[in-house]
Amino acid sequence: QAQLVESGGGSVQAGGSLRLSCAASGNTYNSYSMAWFRQTPGKEREGVASIDITGGSTSYGASVKGRFTISRDNAKRTLYLQMNNLDPEDTAMYYCAAHRFPYQWNGRRISPGDFGRWGQGTQVTVSS
Repeated sequence: QAQLVESGGGSVQAGGSLRLSCAASGNTYNSYSMAWFRQTPGKEREGVASIDITGGSTSYGASVKGRFTISRDNAKRTLYLQMNNLDPEDTAMYYCAAHRFPYQWNGRRISPGDFGRWGQGTQVTVSS
């Protein structure tokens, strides 16, 4: 099974920035679209951003569009999420995930049910 490990989370003041990374192991990473999700205790998991296999197409949730940027470096087998102008509403556990099936790209749709491999998460806390 694919192994995904997130890093880069932490505490930051409102208006600050963080860069999350997701390191993937195995040879299958480059065949899967990827996504970032986040979850606050008591709430459903929310799609944040997704990216296709090559990184040429991306999609964002409405609440983060214009502030967050998803990217990937296939040579390094690493997924990134640059988060700027952070707001306390962004406080959550952030997870990276790989699509259930290779070569699949859902476009604007970022749904947890479409992704079958998950990292352990990294906590992001934004103070006002």
